[in-house]
Amino acid sequence: MPITIKSKREIELMTEAGRILANVHSELGKALKPGMSTLDIDRLGEELIRSYGCIPSFLNYNGYPASICVSVNEEVVHGIPRADRIIKEGDIVSLDAGVIYKGYQSDAARTHAIGEISKEAKELIRVTRESFFEGIKYAKAGNHLFDISKAIGNYAESRGYGVVRDLCGHGIGMNLHESPEIPNYEQGRKGVMLKEGMTLAIEPMINIGTWEVEWMDDEWTVKSKDRSLSAHYENTVLITDGDPKILSMIGE
Repeated sequence: MPITIKSKREIELMTEAGRILANVHSELGKALKPGMSTLDIDRLGEELIRSYGCIPSFLNYNGYPASICVSVNEEVVHGIPRADRIIKEGDIVSLDAGVIYKGYQSDAARTHAIGEISKEAKELIRVTRESFFEGIKYAKAGNHLFDISKAIGNYAESRGYGVVRDLCGHGIGMNLHESPEIPNYEQGRKGVMLKEGMTLAIEPMINIGTWEVEWMDDEWTVKSKDRSLSAHYENTVLITDGDPKILSMIGE
């Protein structure tokens, strides 16, 4: 699939999709508390998405059965919400969500602390978020795609973390997953040249321990192979003629 360059109107629609998604994440983050089930989180997320006149991107996407991916502690991504999975004080919870607004998508993820968490967990969340911002320093027209990958991976690995290699970011637009794929570690080659109007979902997934992961029997949930804590941070980003524009973040 070729990489799509978005028109002014398409960018306007994706900007609104991103604004809505940022609000959904903000509201979900405020609502999280010990004793909630991951299914409670999913139901609230779907309600919020639909309240803005949007469609949840993930619901029934390739068979995924929920609107919000809720991944707890050693779960990297794609945790399936369940009524019997209860979050508790000290957990870290990654929420990955997407919205479709007038046919255009936005995708973003955040990792949250539930109550008081360990120093190690706080640092993991911080480094994962910062690795994203290190990456998008290079998200400028004229640079190359894998400049972003290298910056993300080098930042996290220099701090002793495992950068997940079996999952990656992606292009986004009318489709949730478009070209190009965006790894989170150095590639040894340049990748495509970035051009104004590209829209990318950039999403570091970082483990305290090994970078290796395993898929669970549900064929969705991905865990760190050594069961160390994992964090996830993602935004939908627009390449411009200057600095990149983060479409799915408001005042964070």
